[in-house]
Amino acid sequence: MSTRIQTTVSVEDPHGIDGGDMAQIDTADEAQQQPPRVYAEDLPEAVADGVAQFLGKPRLRGWIHVYGAVVAFIAGAALVSVSWAVESTRAGLATLLYTFTIVAMFAVSGTYHRVTWRSVDARKWMKRADHSMIFIFIAGSYTPFALLALPSEKGWVLFWIVWGGAIAGVLLKMFWPSAPRWVGVPLYILLGWVAAWFVGPIMDGAGVAALVLLIVGGALYSIGGVLYALKWPNPWPTTFGHHEFFHACTAVAAICHYIAMWFAVF
Repeated sequence: MSTRIQTTVSVEDPHGIDGGDMAQIDTADEAQQQPPRVYAEDLPEAVADGVAQFLGKPRLRGWIHVYGAVVAFIAGAALVSVSWAVESTRAGLATLLYTFTIVAMFAVSGTYHRVTWRSVDARKWMKRADHSMIFIFIAGSYTPFALLALPSEKGWVLFWIVWGGAIAGVLLKMFWPSAPRWVGVPLYILLGWVAAWFVGPIMDGAGVAALVLLIVGGALYSIGGVLYALKWPNPWPTTFGHHEFFHACTAVAAICHYIAMWFAVF
């Protein structure tokens, strides 16, 4: 005769993990498997990425500013060298600051738009840097006029206005990056047109040609800002879209202001 013995063995987890702890671990594992968080500021970019995956990123996206950075470095080096050698150390430093801001603006923009960012955080910070550098560049463009072409008192007023505005713009983009475009774009345009309050001194110190170039450049920046806000026109999405029109406006405007720098210095 055989006897069947049923034995129930309770095995205690040596690590002391009960059912509740296991549930927490499962929840944590599921959280780790979730896709990266998409920030509010990245929603338009996420939509753009979806369109880019379907249509492909425009072939010229970012290239205008990549080449712009190279040209700006070469042209800026010439301006700084001549200013320092022929005029003064003050002129050299003012044009050096201007050159640094224009090269940095084009380089950051070109890098941001050419690279396909896999990391959400990397793309987030590069986007903030890209938008922030526009404010820095505007202030840098005014610096030679403020320090070299205007009378000392008015020059320093212009200098602190544009650099104060640039700092405010950078703080806006760094700490409120999801601000509506109707907040950021007008700030760009207002900062860019500060010269309107100094038309007389600029014309006296730099000449009519410099003033005209400043106005034309400012108009192009403003047009580019409006096109950026409207995301229009977008005739060739796979080659040259609305963003390329914006970049083209900034590049041509930068050329106008670069030529004006020579009048401001000499």
